[in-house]
Order: sequence, then structure tokens, then C-alpha cells
Amino acid sequence: MSSTAYSAAFKPDPRLRRLVAGSGLLLGIAGALVILQLPTDVWVRLVACFLWATTTAREHMQLRRGWADCYALRFTASGEIMVRGADQTWRAARWQSGSVLLRKLGWIRLRDQRGVVLSELLSGHARTSPDWRRLQVIWRHVGA
Repeated sequence: MSSTAYSAAFKPDPRLRRLVAGSGLLLGIAGALVILQLPTDVWVRLVACFLWATTTAREHMQLRRGWADCYALRFTASGEIMVRGADQTWRAARWQSGSVLLRKLGWIRLRDQRGVVLSELLSGHARTSPDWRRLQVIWRHVGA
């Protein structure tokens, strides 16, 4: 198999997306509760809580915006990353800091050519998923 044909393709898992969105919501609420319990003036706590809520909502909207326009991901041996959007066309993307790939779980952060940031939780097992194994190899060799 030539190196240009060596690639890994994934369709985002809706369950993992719900897990990420739900945990983000719960952690946002927990953070607000912690802020409200700080031993400071009431107005300081309210301002901090408002800033926390605004930041949390912005991050959540950014996740949703990226997810709404991502139906598939493709990683090639040359380091090229492609994202298939809602219009069914493939567009180039590049790695963002904060991406992590473990044996069975990966947090992938990308920015596509239009500037949309995409964060995706992927899972797989190298023995049962050839694409997961290929992604592991590509990750190591490309140096992501």
C-alpha cells in the first residue's frame, strides 16, 4: 500500500459528543457553584460567576458550531487532515494544540481552512478497528 493511500477515516460518535457536552455543562455548573462560595464580596462573586458562565457558554457554542459542520474526519500518512462538512465536501484542516491520542481514546483539536475550530472525542481499539490502528501509526510518524 502506498503511503498516499494510507489513511484513517472516522465518523464522529454521537454518544461521545453527548458525553463531552454533558460533562462540559456539569463542570460549568460546578464551577459557578464554587465561585459563588468564595469568601469575597458578593459583587466580586457575581462578576466572576458571570465571566465564568460567559466563557463556558462560548466554549459550548464553539463545540456545537464545529460539530454541526463535521460529518467525517480523514487523516493521511503525509499529515494531511480532511474534514467532511455538511455540504458533503472535504476541506483541509490542521492540528491545534491540546490534541491527545491514547491507546483507546483521543481528543482531537483541529482548525479547518475557514477558521472553524473542531474538537472531537474519538475512541477505538487497535485490534478491532484498522482505522484506529492507522491513526495510531500516523500520529507517531507525523509527530502530532
